[in-house]
Amino acid sequence: MTNTPSFRYSLSLVAATLLFTAITVQAGPSGATVDAQARYREDMAFCNSGQSSQDTNTCRLEARNALAEAKRGGLSDAPGQYARNAVERCNQFQGDERAACEARIFGPARVEGSVEGGGVLRESVIVTPVK
Repeated sequence: MTNTPSFRYSLSLVAATLLFTAITVQAGPSGATVDAQARYREDMAFCNSGQSSQDTNTCRLEARNALAEAKRGGLSDAPGQYARNAVERCNQFQGDERAACEARIFGPARVEGSVEGGGVLRESVIVTPVK
């Protein structure tokens, strides 16, 4: 039988892969997971302190959801992420409308409100000459 050595090789490769995976899983949480859990503890302490503008149950739910998303790798605190998201929102516009959108984000004449208060209003004034 000529297939026996290749079958044994495949079987040993599978066994080695399973062993490596088991060792990796038992090695402990990654640095990102440890950071996410530390952030979760900070968020929960903030929720329990009563300083959050949210209801305590809502705050705790958001903290749990943020931890789950961080474990999936979905949260990013990368520098410039806010600006990239803002530009991406403006990508749906063309020409002057896109320039106006970016002006509202990056150079508003007036900003009022807060996230805690329900939203931030950014106002820019663009003078359009009469034709």
